[in-house]
Amino acid sequence: MTFPRPVPLIGDPTAASERAADPTGWAFPEAERESFHRVVAARRDVRRYRPDPVPADVLERVLTAAHAAPSVGHSQPWRFVVVTDPGVRDRAAVLTDAERLRQAAQLEPDAARRLLDLKLEGVRDAPLGVVVCCDRRTPAAGVLGRATYPDADLWSCAAAIQNLWLAARAEGLGTGWVTLFRPADLAALLGLPDGVETLGWLCLGWPDERPPAPGLERAGWSQRLPLADVVMTDRWAGAAPPPSALRGPDQPDVVAARDGGDRLLTPPGSLGVLDAAVDRAVALGRGEVAGGVLVLAAADHPVAARGVSAFDVRVTRDVTLAAVAGTAVGVTAARGAGLRSVVVDAGVAGGPVPGAVDARPAGPRGDLVDAPAMTADDTAALVAAGRALGREAGASGLVALGEVGVANTTVAAALACALLHVEPATVVGLGSGADSAMLARKAAVVTAALARAGRIEDPLTALAELGGPELAVLAGVALGAAEARAVVVVDGFAASLAALAAVQLETAVQACLVAGQRSRERGHELVLQALGCEPLLDLRLRAGEGVGAALAASLLLQGLAVRRTAARVDR
Repeated sequence: MTFPRPVPLIGDPTAASERAADPTGWAFPEAERESFHRVVAARRDVRRYRPDPVPADVLERVLTAAHAAPSVGHSQPWRFVVVTDPGVRDRAAVLTDAERLRQAAQLEPDAARRLLDLKLEGVRDAPLGVVVCCDRRTPAAGVLGRATYPDADLWSCAAAIQNLWLAARAEGLGTGWVTLFRPADLAALLGLPDGVETLGWLCLGWPDERPPAPGLERAGWSQRLPLADVVMTDRWAGAAPPPSALRGPDQPDVVAARDGGDRLLTPPGSLGVLDAAVDRAVALGRGEVAGGVLVLAAADHPVAARGVSAFDVRVTRDVTLAAVAGTAVGVTAARGAGLRSVVVDAGVAGGPVPGAVDARPAGPRGDLVDAPAMTADDTAALVAAGRALGREAGASGLVALGEVGVANTTVAAALACALLHVEPATVVGLGSGADSAMLARKAAVVTAALARAGRIEDPLTALAELGGPELAVLAGVALGAAEARAVVVVDGFAASLAALAAVQLETAVQACLVAGQRSRERGHELVLQALGCEPLLDLRLRAGEGVGAALAASLLLQGLAVRRTAARVDR
């Protein structure tokens, strides 16, 4: 049974089905498109103006177009100072004249003469000046999009200038962008407060010239490059692409998953983070999944001898034996979620664990401080073994990652420092049951381990030098499961670092990941950020063993069931 689609009374009233039926339906009519392109092609930097005034309504339309420009984080940092005072204009003209001579003095004589022959500004000619200013007093971190590109506010103002310029051309006005100013001089002339910067002076008025081509081009200063010379595909010309054997879901599959969610009788995205995880599973072709596999990898760590864990190393073996018996917390949680469990002995002290998959390293193990965690050969073999296991488990459609290992939060912190290039203080946490003295020992151990290993760029080297065998196995499982296009649900800090190593080896693995939870470990949030994954759960878990991944997998499977069975709209 289907229902009429609820149409929002505000916002976009169209449906995904309508947009799919006519992807070009948002286009303007052909005549309007042609007019726009004519305006763009006819934009010129005008230097000569008539004395006739610009009507107020025309000026308002032009400034309204500028104010409609895109701005990063909708910050609207532009401010427009409209100059009509002859005294201000005269002082500005003096500044441009002086700067023109200064710039000419820096050129070779022939180039200087050619520069002086050019008319570079119309400050005295134009009836109006418009100085576009950028109000930068809001901290970059406080504006969406500027934390990564702090100068995006200036780019937004440049977009406003382009809008103004095109709108003015459509009105028949001429515009000239003058930057023959020292910014501090122009700011002082206009009385700008600290933190407000100018992007130059725009001359605005009715043009006293009809340039058929850009002025500097006509003057032989330069020629417009062919489009083919400035367009490259995928990477800078000549740069080798990164090696990769895996691919994420195809773009049509990603869109189809989102479209499917839009057909439910509920507002799009109504399940929040869970909806995004369901979309990811559906895009991978796993919309029908109703179960999966928890891969629980276990290992002990020589670094435990340095007093960095509140628990005896025998606990690793006890938990692994309980997991094989089906009674450990992690496998119990997995069973409740409808997952079967595979337990991997990646190096548990006391000899092979009966009933576990044997993936024990053959070579020596180090304590991170005096020697590497594993040999390079063992690391490669563990990743390969995990990859084969991941391909097999991935046939189920969903693979959850969990780990067991006393002292592995210390190992994870060292590995996080290597993979993320951060300091120990940002990632070393208490782990389970530690106190402040133990925390200090952990920080000292991680610092010493990093000093021994040096800066590491390769994730396999990082695993060998500072990781653990269970994390190498899980990195391989993530790779193999991604090959099988399974959803990979990741547990806490240590398991997330295994997933991060896999992503650094094969970027497309990230498209298969779902972060199960945000643990209490200090460095986990940084790892989640690096993975670009928002967790489904935030329960302050410390259990390890894949508990968080199993609980999250249960939630994801319920979300997939909702997607399959909920009422649909008719279009």
